Amino acid sequence: MNCKRGLFFLLNLQLVWLLSGCSVNRFLAEDELLLDQVRLHSDSATLKTAPLEGYIRQHPNSKWFSLVKVPLGIYSLSGRDSTRRINRFVRRLGEAPVVYDAVLAQKTRQNVESAVRNLGYLNADVEMTEVRKRRKVRLHYHIHPRDRYTVRLLQTDIRDAAIDSLMRGEDGFETRLSPGMDFDLNVLDAERSRLNTFLANHGYYRFHKDYVHFEADTAVGRHRVDLDMQVLPFRAGGVGAVRPHQTYRIGQVSFRHETDNGLPFVRDKVIQRNTELHEGNLYRESDVQDTYNRLMRLGAVQSANIRFQEDAHDSTKLHTQITLIPTRRNSFSLEPEGTNSAGDFGAALSLSYLNRNIFRGSEQLSVRLRGAFEAIKGLSGYIDQDYIEYSAEAGLTFPDFKFPFLSERFRHAAQATSEVNLMFDLQDRPEFHRRVVTAAWRYRWGNAGRRRQHRIDLLDLDYVFMPWISSTFRSRYLDNPESRNAILRYIYENLFIMKWGYNFTYSSQVLNGSTLNYGTNAYTIRVGAETSGNFLYGLSTLFGTAKNSMNQYTLFNIAYAQYAKCDFDFSKSFRFDDRNSLAIHLGFGLAYPYGNTTILPYEKRYFSGGANSVRGWSVRGLGPGSFMGNDGRIDFINQTGDMKLDMSAEYRTHLFWKLDGAAFVDAGNIWTMREYADQPGGQFRLDEFYKQIAVAYGLGIRLNFDYFILRLDGGMKAVHPAYTDARRHYPIIHPDFGRDFNLHFAVGLPF
Repeated sequence: MNCKRGLFFLLNLQLVWLLSGCSVNRFLAEDELLLDQVRLHSDSATLKTAPLEGYIRQHPNSKWFSLVKVPLGIYSLSGRDSTRRINRFVRRLGEAPVVYDAVLAQKTRQNVESAVRNLGYLNADVEMTEVRKRRKVRLHYHIHPRDRYTVRLLQTDIRDAAIDSLMRGEDGFETRLSPGMDFDLNVLDAERSRLNTFLANHGYYRFHKDYVHFEADTAVGRHRVDLDMQVLPFRAGGVGAVRPHQTYRIGQVSFRHETDNGLPFVRDKVIQRNTELHEGNLYRESDVQDTYNRLMRLGAVQSANIRFQEDAHDSTKLHTQITLIPTRRNSFSLEPEGTNSAGDFGAALSLSYLNRNIFRGSEQLSVRLRGAFEAIKGLSGYIDQDYIEYSAEAGLTFPDFKFPFLSERFRHAAQATSEVNLMFDLQDRPEFHRRVVTAAWRYRWGNAGRRRQHRIDLLDLDYVFMPWISSTFRSRYLDNPESRNAILRYIYENLFIMKWGYNFTYSSQVLNGSTLNYGTNAYTIRVGAETSGNFLYGLSTLFGTAKNSMNQYTLFNIAYAQYAKCDFDFSKSFRFDDRNSLAIHLGFGLAYPYGNTTILPYEKRYFSGGANSVRGWSVRGLGPGSFMGNDGRIDFINQTGDMKLDMSAEYRTHLFWKLDGAAFVDAGNIWTMREYADQPGGQFRLDEFYKQIAVAYGLGIRLNFDYFILRLDGGMKAVHPAYTDARRHYPIIHPDFGRDFNLHFAVGLPF
């Protein structure tokens, strides 16, 4: 309980500011003022001020959750003697007062005014007002945009015949400028960049956007502009005689390997397959970027550099040298773990090995060995045995498609990887012994910016078998008519799963794989589908094979699962400033057993609650529907379902140092698609499900190291669907901290 109270104390640290706000003046000189607020106002509803906030040169002190200046309050707790260590420490945790700078304020006015005029409001002006009170300054910038200019006439003047012909050709340059458009200098600059990219992808290696000029005549009246776009001829070094722009072709392509012995560390065929630059091809900037992307996705390559040099005898050729620096080939990692399951303490140790270039083709071999032990006590009626687990997993990844009948063009364009994985897991408990064997063959591919990612599980096999189940466990839970549970019984039967799956991910933000930036206005969509048993079921019915006592077809005397499953996930962030953002999330999943199966395999079932779901409940502690475990306790077997709904909204703010904070609201639940006797109230019903949506709220702290995030969230129940009486159904009105609070520790963000 002390830990929980400590969390809430930290998350409500804004009281510090309320108690010590008046002490800020101690850190201001006699003639200094605190910058308290900066606001932008526009006379026109069509001119939005939010995009103009980036031109503000001096911002006031930051606020937690955009409400309270807690960092400034923390700083104010320090003494004025900066030589004392405690004062320096407190100041590092906080934020020094922002002293008002009149020069920066005027620069802000000028910057905003210039930015508004660039948008086409050529007669705009910005008025700055200072409001001074109690040694604080509030700045108000009043924007008077007036009428916006539009383009009346658009002309082009291409002073290079070859470029003019290229731009006007069948696959030429389609301008985004047109008469009647707003006279926006930002749009004109973007057009210069587009034309530069177009020509750079048609052999014009030395062309740059400074050769594109715009001349505007604003004297035509009625807030109109006559616009002339000019493409100037080449002038070496900006001086001397002009001449037509030169197109270039790729000359000799050579590879240089930065190794101790100078020998290639990756086979030439692999490098050539991932290079878009080939002798005789027209120079294209897109080929250069694509080559960089392809080479950097090779695990064996740490970095690459491409250099061009004009041929001494043929100035139209660019000799190309690609320098490759290898990454460390072998690496080992050791991961110790500690566990505590209902008072039974245990430990685990994992040893991992990675070879990033096993066959000198940038193939990656990974091997992971894991051992776990847990001291089990208090199990009467069972043999005296602790829990032991051993597992071995191996994976091999190829940097291309390994599939017959695919054209070389498709293999090259896909930028794919092929993966094969094998795993064996051995678990021995006093109640039973369990063995799991899995094998998978899958493909992954995506576009250059990694916005779109695809994954196909071409074949995924899971074989679960129980070589031994104690007579006590079998008589108590599996064979006893009074305690027999269909889901529990299904878990402890031998099972074979052969599935196929597809997953698609789209991110509006280009991913670089190096940081965890969650302050952008990006969104992500994930869609997945998988199905199992259809092929085997078709063969069984075709050949009329016999069924077992449970009326199921079998393979090698083992029943196989048959089901279909689909998942959808959407998340988006809204960035307010560099310290505050709002993230929303919607997740939906549906699985349905059919044919050879009436119960979904336990590993494929959904659960709710926990660090990444409705955080007012512990993991697997919510649902399905209005179901609740015996005496209100968690029932890990029955609190699973065939359908899941998750909805979340989380306000994220930077606190100080590496600490971020969050305030969140979660909602959701799980349901079963069929009615099971052991899960009363769990079946999804269209006229009831909305009444069974659980709601939670809470606060969280994140330790953000950029490359990974440690998260601590405290969630409180707000609406509990398992209760019908108002007092317990709405704990937000009648909270009970001991009953309704749950603390979660996790790595990474919840969505």
